[in-house]
Amino acid sequence: MSDNIIEIRNLYKSYDGTHSRIEILNNLNFDIKSGESCAVVGASGIGKSTLLHILGTLDRPDSGTILFKGEDVFKYNETKLAGFRNETIGFVFQFHYLLAEFSAIENVMIPALINRIKTATAEEIAEEILIKVGLKDRLMHRVGKLSGGEQQRVALARALVLKPDILLADEPTGNLDKKTSEEVHHLLLELNQEFKMTLIVVTHNMDLASYMAREVTIINGLLEETG
Repeated sequence: MSDNIIEIRNLYKSYDGTHSRIEILNNLNFDIKSGESCAVVGASGIGKSTLLHILGTLDRPDSGTILFKGEDVFKYNETKLAGFRNETIGFVFQFHYLLAEFSAIENVMIPALINRIKTATAEEIAEEILIKVGLKDRLMHRVGKLSGGEQQRVALARALVLKPDILLADEPTGNLDKKTSEEVHHLLLELNQEFKMTLIVVTHNMDLASYMAREVTIINGLLEETG
């Protein structure tokens, strides 16, 4: 039995350009093991975020197969696919998309409440993960009053509250200063190892990429190992 959590075969994705179709991913193949960490690096426009969005089932490929633990989730109906996404995949973006007027703990509870977990239980697990990311003293603070680094930690806690199998991060430290970025780099790796979750990070930050076990890039629509 394969220990790959993700298996991509012959993935193709293109978009309408001004005068023609633009190929972004072209016959791309990729495997990643459960608990592995991987950085996707390279210049803007090569398809890094497109690949991440497809891996997160936020976008669909034009053709090809993506298996999660052996299952082709794009064959699910939209309701089942949304449930899979909420339970199995955590997302962290450069822009954290938090609700500024809500407290840190209220923001982190949201995925659990969507998953129909009782409010008291959702609050308990949200508090636990916020403490884990170093925000014990910020639980009830409105996120609009938190620093950029604290807000990104809240976003990370929200992504992890259901203990997903996979964490996808798109430029997670893109808006942070160097010191705060390094703190988030360490935190991502610690959580990857502690929770044994698969971590895939899209980044221009080569310091962050160096923390990952693997480094890949997209060249002419294909994935190549670079480190």
